[in-house]
Amino acid sequence: MNNPNSYFLTEKNTSLDEYFNFGLSVDCVVFGYHEGEVKVLLVERNEEPFRGAWALIGDLVHPKSDLAASANHILENLTGLNGIFMEQFFTFDEIDRHPLGRVVTVGYYSLVETDNYHPVASSWAKSTRWFSIKDLPDLAFDHQLILDKGIQTLKRRVRYRPVGFELLPKKFTLADLQTLYEALLDRVFDKPNFRKKILRMNFLTPLDEFEENVSHRPAKLYSFDEERYNHLRKEGFAFEL
Repeated sequence: MNNPNSYFLTEKNTSLDEYFNFGLSVDCVVFGYHEGEVKVLLVERNEEPFRGAWALIGDLVHPKSDLAASANHILENLTGLNGIFMEQFFTFDEIDRHPLGRVVTVGYYSLVETDNYHPVASSWAKSTRWFSIKDLPDLAFDHQLILDKGIQTLKRRVRYRPVGFELLPKKFTLADLQTLYEALLDRVFDKPNFRKKILRMNFLTPLDEFEENVSHRPAKLYSFDEERYNHLRKEGFAFEL
């Protein structure tokens, strides 16, 4: 009977032990939105490698922890943030991506309203800071690649699942919603076309209320239809403009 590991042991000239001798990590891309700007939460490293550099929130996975639990634990351990829903989006496995040895990392991302979260650096993180995704410092490791992939994922998500329930106030204008979508997709939409398409999806409830204390003509206020919104989050839709 053939040894199921014989290919690796003979053809690759590698012992089985070597296959269990590299690291697994998670890196969290926490996007923040506030007043028309998309940001990402970074930590300043206080240990080598890349001491003093800015990086995504990440660390090695404990051998007895699963990935999702590790992502939440690492986020809380480095920034104090908890209760943030994160979604796995890609695996980065380049052989030389870490200077100390082979480390495969799994990327997680989330999108939050920055005013609702106040990170505080702890563990090996010297400080935390929200950076505009359009004005970033040089990042440690391959974190720019991970961030770029996270941005691509976020843009795809916006086109197939509604966003805004967690990012906008309970009452908002269509202009507020358009500003949000324009910031997330980094493009400008035709105003009448955007409004026609967004209203057609029926996840907004028009209110008998208007803006107050504004210098321009007050705009009508809307709220999210939570049931319809959650249905579209689960089932998806095509949002092409």
